[in-house]
Amino acid sequence: MCIPWSELRLAGSPFHEVIPGAQAYPLGQINLLVTLKMLGLNDIITVSSAFSHAFTCNREHFELATTVINSSELLRLEESLTPAALDYNKPNSSTAFRQLKETKAVGIDPTDPTKTVRIGTQLLAK
Repeated sequence: MCIPWSELRLAGSPFHEVIPGAQAYPLGQINLLVTLKMLGLNDIITVSSAFSHAFTCNREHFELATTVINSSELLRLEESLTPAALDYNKPNSSTAFRQLKETKAVGIDPTDPTKTVRIGTQLLAK
């Protein structure tokens, strides 16, 4: 079409299902003013559109297509997952407190020796 690259704008909308299961992004987009004239029953029918209307339609279809693609992808991901039931009353390795060997008990109340806190002995002095 001999359109210079400088007239191309970034295209924010991918094509869906050009490549099965994926989105394809165009190199750019350009506005072409097109008017269609067709012979009708009584007269010539002229069809054209304003840029703002075309942009709105393009955006709505892009959002709809993206939602459909994402929904199908989400269903595929949900089918591939195996749900795991956790017993939250029973500690597991990631939630159970594991005391390190490099700790010591420090009293926090001089009147009650049972009130202590454990601190690390490998901390750097400040």
